[in-house]
Amino acid sequence: MTVVLVPHPGGADVLADLPLRALVYDPAQPLPDGAAEAEVLVPPFLATGEVVELVEQLPNLKLVQLLTAGAEAWIGTLPEGVLLSDGKGAHGGATAEWIVAVLLAVYRELPGFVRAQERGEWTQHVTDELGGKRVLVVGAGDVAENLARRLAPFEVEITLVGRRRREGVHGIDEVHDLLPRHDACVVIVPLTDETRGLVDKDFLAAMPDGAVFVNGARGPVADTDALLAELRTGRLRAALDVTDPEPLPAGHPLWEAPNLLLTPHVGGSVPAAMRRAFRVMREQLGYYARGEEPPNVVRNGY
Repeated sequence: MTVVLVPHPGGADVLADLPLRALVYDPAQPLPDGAAEAEVLVPPFLATGEVVELVEQLPNLKLVQLLTAGAEAWIGTLPEGVLLSDGKGAHGGATAEWIVAVLLAVYRELPGFVRAQERGEWTQHVTDELGGKRVLVVGAGDVAENLARRLAPFEVEITLVGRRRREGVHGIDEVHDLLPRHDACVVIVPLTDETRGLVDKDFLAAMPDGAVFVNGARGPVADTDALLAELRTGRLRAALDVTDPEPLPAGHPLWEAPNLLLTPHVGGSVPAAMRRAFRVMREQLGYYARGEEPPNVVRNGY
């Protein structure tokens, strides 16, 4: 029976009805007996370098199944012939909810009202609104689908951008032409060689005055210095759940950047996150147990 290394007893329970033998392991401890037979490794939700190094102890490894949608820590690290499958489908809803929350917070100026509350000041004034805005979404996968559904009640006009042009989706080569026609730009792409530094000085310059930039992807997708320059002029506003560097060190300029709403990579951090991640894991390993390739196999960073 195929051996699968899982980092939590709950993960083993989810696999109980599949023809797989789940071994629970602790990345901080020696691997359990029988681990060398493992064909599948499921890293913890937030894998460290030590977990990546476990691959060297698994001579029969054929698949790494992630619990996260982001796969950049593993791309290029696996031996030839070992497949990498991500957790796409587990965290799209929660991440989309975070995007809606920060868009509402920025447009309705909630951070400023919170600061006024702390000062004991009544600062009544007119704010902007999310309703009717034109939102450009760069990334047309699971998060984008969830985001479109959640933004629909606000009567928002959504434009999707993907790697390639297809029905209902613009190609990434069109993004600079699309940016000036939108009130907000949300970036939710994987971190790959193609997307690293995607949001650079020229990208931000193409956004209209007063526009809102939202990064729910990975920090290095955006050029931090270029973003800081725009925020300091007051021309753009931004909401970031990810930064470069990350975690953001004390004293970094982003902490005091004007017109910025910053959260510490919590978009997918909700109580049901692991339950959803284990559900996706089970679906993907169900394919593997039947001798089929999991649908979430990562190729070219996606």
